[in-house]
Amino acid sequence: MIVIPAIDLHAGQCVRLYKGDFKKITTYSKDPAALARNYADSGLTYLHVVDLDGAQHGVPKNQASIESISQSTPMPIQLGGGIRDSNRLEYWLGNGVTRCVIGSLAVTNQQLVKDWLKTFSGDKLVLAMDVHLDSDGIPKLATHGWAKSTELILWDALETYLECGLKNVLCTDISRDGAMSGPNLNLYREFTKRYPQLALQASGGVRNIEDLENTAQTGASAAITGRALLDGKISQEEIHAFQQSA
Repeated sequence: MIVIPAIDLHAGQCVRLYKGDFKKITTYSKDPAALARNYADSGLTYLHVVDLDGAQHGVPKNQASIESISQSTPMPIQLGGGIRDSNRLEYWLGNGVTRCVIGSLAVTNQQLVKDWLKTFSGDKLVLAMDVHLDSDGIPKLATHGWAKSTELILWDALETYLECGLKNVLCTDISRDGAMSGPNLNLYREFTKRYPQLALQASGGVRNIEDLENTAQTGASAAITGRALLDGKISQEEIHAFQQSA
Protein backbone atom coordinates (compact mmCIF):
# COMPACT_ATOMS: atom_id res chain seq x y z
CA MET A 1 0.00 0.00 0.00
CA ILE A 2 1.26 3.46 -0.87
CA VAL A 3 0.71 6.64 1.12
CA ILE A 4 -0.74 9.54 -0.88
CA PRO A 5 -0.56 12.98 0.75
CA ALA A 6 -3.51 15.28 0.22
CA ILE A 7 -3.29 18.97 -0.57
CA ASP A 8 -6.71 20.57 -0.25
CA LEU A 9 -6.93 23.99 -1.88
CA HIS A 10 -9.10 26.89 -0.79
CA ALA A 11 -8.47 30.40 -2.14
CA GLY A 12 -5.05 29.27 -3.38
CA GLN A 13 -3.90 27.98 0.00
CA CYS A 14 -3.47 24.53 1.52
CA VAL A 15 -6.17 24.01 4.13
CA ARG A 16 -8.02 21.29 5.99
CA LEU A 17 -11.71 21.17 6.70
CA TYR A 18 -13.24 19.44 9.70
CA LYS A 19 -15.67 16.82 8.37
CA GLY A 20 -16.04 18.81 5.15
CA ASP A 21 -17.35 21.92 6.90
CA PHE A 22 -16.19 25.17 5.27
CA LYS A 23 -16.96 26.96 8.53
CA LYS A 24 -14.34 24.84 10.28
CA ILE A 25 -11.23 25.50 8.23
CA THR A 26 -7.55 25.50 9.15
CA THR A 27 -4.93 27.05 6.86
CA TYR A 28 -1.62 25.21 6.72
CA SER A 29 0.34 26.73 3.86
CA LYS A 30 0.14 29.74 1.59
CA ASP A 31 2.55 27.98 -0.79
CA PRO A 32 1.05 24.60 -1.79
CA ALA A 33 3.74 24.06 -4.45
CA ALA A 34 6.47 24.23 -1.79
CA LEU A 35 4.54 21.72 0.30
CA ALA A 36 4.30 19.39 -2.70
CA ARG A 37 8.07 19.60 -3.20
CA ASN A 38 8.58 18.74 0.46
CA TYR A 39 6.42 15.65 0.09
CA ALA A 40 8.42 14.57 -2.96
CA ASP A 41 11.68 15.07 -1.06
CA SER A 42 10.37 12.87 1.77
CA GLY A 43 9.99 9.92 -0.59
CA LEU A 44 6.27 10.05 -1.28
CA THR A 45 5.44 8.95 -4.80
CA TYR A 46 1.94 10.26 -5.59
CA LEU A 47 -0.05 13.38 -4.77
CA HIS A 48 -3.77 13.94 -4.21
CA VAL A 49 -4.93 17.50 -4.90
CA VAL A 50 -8.46 18.75 -4.26
CA ASP A 51 -9.93 22.03 -5.42
CA LEU A 52 -12.33 22.47 -2.50
CA ASP A 53 -13.86 25.58 -4.00
CA GLY A 54 -14.37 23.76 -7.27
CA ALA A 55 -16.06 20.88 -5.49
CA GLN A 56 -18.38 23.28 -3.72
CA HIS A 57 -19.28 25.46 -6.68
CA GLY A 58 -18.98 23.02 -9.58
CA VAL A 59 -16.36 25.02 -11.51
CA PRO A 60 -12.56 25.17 -11.06
CA LYS A 61 -11.42 27.89 -8.67
CA ASN A 62 -7.74 27.13 -7.97
CA GLN A 63 -6.28 26.57 -11.42
CA ALA A 64 -3.17 28.70 -10.89
CA SER A 65 -2.26 26.84 -7.69
CA ILE A 66 -2.87 23.46 -9.30
CA GLU A 67 -0.67 24.33 -12.27
CA SER A 68 2.06 25.59 -9.94
CA ILE A 69 1.99 22.32 -8.01
CA SER A 70 2.16 20.32 -11.23
CA GLN A 71 5.14 22.29 -12.49
CA SER A 72 6.96 22.12 -9.14
CA THR A 73 7.05 18.39 -8.45
CA PRO A 74 7.87 15.22 -10.38
CA MET A 75 5.17 13.30 -8.52
CA PRO A 76 2.16 12.10 -10.51
CA ILE A 77 -0.94 14.02 -9.48
CA GLN A 78 -4.54 12.99 -9.16
CA LEU A 79 -6.88 15.96 -9.10
CA GLY A 80 -10.45 16.36 -7.93
CA GLY A 81 -12.91 19.17 -7.44
CA GLY A 82 -15.03 20.90 -10.07
CA ILE A 83 -14.31 18.49 -12.93
CA ARG A 84 -17.83 18.21 -14.30
CA ASP A 85 -17.53 18.42 -18.09
CA SER A 86 -15.49 16.73 -20.80
CA ASN A 87 -13.54 19.86 -21.73
CA ARG A 88 -12.22 20.30 -18.20
CA LEU A 89 -11.39 16.63 -17.92
CA GLU A 90 -9.47 16.68 -21.19
CA TYR A 91 -7.69 19.90 -20.20
CA TRP A 92 -6.29 18.53 -16.97
CA LEU A 93 -5.30 15.15 -18.41
CA GLY A 94 -3.34 17.08 -21.04
CA ASN A 95 -1.79 19.54 -18.60
CA GLY A 96 0.14 17.77 -15.90
CA VAL A 97 -2.53 15.68 -14.21
CA THR A 98 -2.15 11.89 -14.33
CA ARG A 99 -5.60 10.96 -13.01
CA CYS A 100 -8.78 12.94 -12.50
CA VAL A 101 -11.01 12.29 -9.53
CA ILE A 102 -14.74 12.32 -10.27
CA GLY A 103 -17.07 12.68 -7.32
CA SER A 104 -20.53 14.23 -7.55
CA LEU A 105 -21.02 13.33 -11.21
CA ALA A 106 -20.50 9.65 -10.41
CA VAL A 107 -23.76 9.92 -8.48
CA THR A 108 -25.74 12.55 -10.40
CA ASN A 109 -24.79 11.72 -14.00
CA GLN A 110 -23.80 8.08 -14.15
CA GLN A 111 -24.13 7.74 -17.91
CA LEU A 112 -21.63 10.53 -18.54
CA VAL A 113 -19.10 8.98 -16.16
CA LYS A 114 -19.60 5.58 -17.77
CA ASP A 115 -18.81 7.15 -21.13
CA TRP A 116 -15.69 8.79 -19.67
CA LEU A 117 -14.47 5.47 -18.31
CA LYS A 118 -14.85 3.92 -21.73
CA THR A 119 -13.22 6.86 -23.52
CA PHE A 120 -10.36 7.72 -21.19
CA SER A 121 -9.92 4.31 -19.48
CA GLY A 122 -10.02 3.36 -15.84
CA ASP A 123 -6.34 4.22 -15.51
CA LYS A 124 -7.10 7.92 -15.96
CA LEU A 125 -10.10 8.22 -13.65
CA VAL A 126 -10.70 7.74 -9.95
CA LEU A 127 -14.27 7.65 -8.70
CA ALA A 128 -14.59 9.39 -5.35
CA MET A 129 -17.25 7.77 -3.22
CA ASP A 130 -17.84 9.95 -0.16
CA VAL A 131 -20.07 8.23 2.37
CA HIS A 132 -21.88 8.76 5.60
CA LEU A 133 -23.10 5.78 7.58
CA ASP A 134 -26.81 5.74 8.37
CA SER A 135 -28.27 4.51 11.65
CA ASP A 136 -27.97 0.92 10.41
CA GLY A 137 -24.34 1.36 9.41
CA ILE A 138 -25.13 1.39 5.68
CA PRO A 139 -22.75 3.61 3.65
CA LYS A 140 -24.71 6.19 1.66
CA LEU A 141 -23.22 8.69 -0.73
CA ALA A 142 -22.91 12.46 -0.38
CA THR A 143 -22.25 14.94 -3.20
CA HIS A 144 -21.31 18.57 -3.93
CA GLY A 145 -18.44 18.90 -1.50
CA TRP A 146 -20.39 16.73 0.98
CA ALA A 147 -23.10 19.37 1.25
CA LYS A 148 -25.84 17.08 -0.11
CA SER A 149 -26.81 13.64 1.19
CA THR A 150 -28.36 10.93 -0.95
CA GLU A 151 -30.04 7.59 -0.38
CA LEU A 152 -27.76 5.85 -2.89
CA ILE A 153 -25.83 3.04 -1.25
CA LEU A 154 -22.11 2.78 -1.98
CA TRP A 155 -22.27 -0.83 -3.14
CA ASP A 156 -25.13 -0.16 -5.56
CA ALA A 157 -23.24 2.76 -7.09
CA LEU A 158 -20.12 0.69 -7.64
CA GLU A 159 -22.07 -2.09 -9.36
CA THR A 160 -23.14 0.31 -12.11
CA TYR A 161 -19.53 0.97 -13.11
CA LEU A 162 -17.92 -2.47 -12.97
CA GLU A 163 -18.56 -3.25 -16.64
CA CYS A 164 -17.24 0.13 -17.82
CA GLY A 165 -13.59 -0.38 -16.91
CA LEU A 166 -13.61 1.02 -13.38
CA LYS A 167 -10.28 0.42 -11.63
CA ASN A 168 -9.69 3.09 -8.98
CA VAL A 169 -12.03 4.15 -6.19
CA LEU A 170 -11.35 6.68 -3.46
CA CYS A 171 -13.64 6.02 -0.53
CA THR A 172 -13.97 8.56 2.28
CA ASP A 173 -15.95 8.23 5.48
CA ILE A 174 -16.97 11.87 5.88
CA SER A 175 -17.34 11.58 9.64
CA ARG A 176 -13.65 10.67 9.91
CA ASP A 177 -12.19 13.24 7.52
CA GLY A 178 -10.01 15.78 9.31
CA ALA A 179 -11.27 14.51 12.66
CA MET A 180 -8.16 12.50 13.62
CA SER A 181 -10.45 9.76 14.92
CA GLY A 182 -8.92 6.80 13.12
CA PRO A 183 -9.84 5.25 9.75
CA ASN A 184 -13.01 3.25 9.20
CA LEU A 185 -11.28 -0.11 8.90
CA ASN A 186 -14.54 -2.07 8.82
CA LEU A 187 -15.70 -0.10 5.79
CA TYR A 188 -12.44 -0.75 3.96
CA ARG A 189 -12.49 -4.46 4.78
CA GLU A 190 -16.02 -4.74 3.46
CA PHE A 191 -15.02 -2.87 0.32
CA THR A 192 -12.06 -5.08 -0.53
CA LYS A 193 -14.05 -8.20 0.32
CA ARG A 194 -16.81 -7.21 -2.09
CA TYR A 195 -14.56 -5.80 -4.81
CA PRO A 196 -11.06 -7.33 -4.70
CA GLN A 197 -10.62 -6.36 -8.35
CA LEU A 198 -10.75 -2.64 -7.57
CA ALA A 199 -7.88 -0.53 -6.27
CA LEU A 200 -9.19 1.10 -3.10
CA GLN A 201 -7.81 4.42 -1.92
CA ALA A 202 -8.85 4.66 1.72
CA SER A 203 -9.44 8.15 3.06
CA GLY A 204 -10.44 9.78 6.32
CA GLY A 205 -9.20 9.64 9.89
CA VAL A 206 -5.52 8.65 9.61
CA ARG A 207 -3.75 9.78 12.81
CA ASN A 208 -0.41 8.00 12.85
CA ILE A 209 1.76 5.31 11.31
CA GLU A 210 -0.18 2.58 13.12
CA ASP A 211 -3.34 3.66 11.31
CA LEU A 212 -1.52 3.29 8.01
CA GLU A 213 -0.33 -0.19 8.97
CA ASN A 214 -3.86 -1.20 9.95
CA THR A 215 -5.29 0.24 6.75
CA ALA A 216 -2.79 -1.76 4.71
CA GLN A 217 -4.10 -4.93 6.34
CA THR A 218 -7.60 -4.25 5.00
CA GLY A 219 -6.37 -4.79 1.44
CA ALA A 220 -6.45 -1.14 0.41
CA SER A 221 -3.96 -0.27 -2.32
CA ALA A 222 -3.43 3.30 -1.07
CA ALA A 223 -4.23 5.54 1.87
CA ILE A 224 -4.89 9.25 1.57
CA THR A 225 -3.65 11.33 4.48
CA GLY A 226 -3.76 15.06 4.99
CA ARG A 227 -3.91 16.40 8.50
CA ALA A 228 -1.65 13.78 10.11
CA LEU A 229 1.17 14.80 7.78
CA LEU A 230 0.46 18.50 8.08
CA ASP A 231 0.39 18.33 11.88
CA GLY A 232 3.57 16.24 12.01
CA LYS A 233 1.83 13.24 13.57
CA ILE A 234 3.56 11.08 10.98
CA SER A 235 7.25 11.76 10.40
CA GLN A 236 9.09 11.60 7.11
CA GLU A 237 11.25 8.82 8.58
CA GLU A 238 8.15 6.77 9.41
CA ILE A 239 6.77 7.30 5.93
CA HIS A 240 10.02 6.23 4.31
CA ALA A 241 10.23 3.08 6.45
CA PHE A 242 6.59 2.24 5.78
CA GLN A 243 6.97 2.67 2.04
CA GLN A 244 10.06 0.49 2.04
CA SER A 245 8.26 -2.33 3.83
CA ALA A 246 4.86 -2.00 2.14
